Amino acid sequence: MTVIVDSSFLVALYDDSDRQHRRANSFTLDGKERLLVPDVVLPGVSHVLRRRFYYQSSFAFFEFFGYEITSLEPVRKADLARIEEIAEQYQTAEFDLVDLCIMAIAERLGITRIATFDRRDFGFFQPRHCPHLELLP
Repeated sequence: MTVIVDSSFLVALYDDSDRQHRRANSFTLDGKERLLVPDVVLPGVSHVLRRRFYYQSSFAFFEFFGYEITSLEPVRKADLARIEEIAEQYQTAEFDLVDLCIMAIAERLGITRIATFDRRDFGFFQPRHCPHLELLP
């Protein structure tokens, strides 16, 4: 089954000093899930890793990323209208752009599972294609 991966999950997976690293690692070692990463999460992950470690760590992450992640999903032009709708509907929640993109991609692809440690935004959002998103791990 396919799971969309958020930046918080990717950072935890890569950074063995992250408090969520063990949970992220055991989830991926299980091997049952196809991990789909929206391309919009990559700049944020790189930024966090550069701040936590050093400049070269962001490049080492991309090697790691190529090994661990099944596929990369772009935001499509058709997603932009839905992103705008979600942002307007949930404007008091102030979702960030990356989360909005993940929500729109999940709806477009019919994916109901998100690997994230950002429970607030994804737990609050009610998608069109299912009653709620299942937040993992």
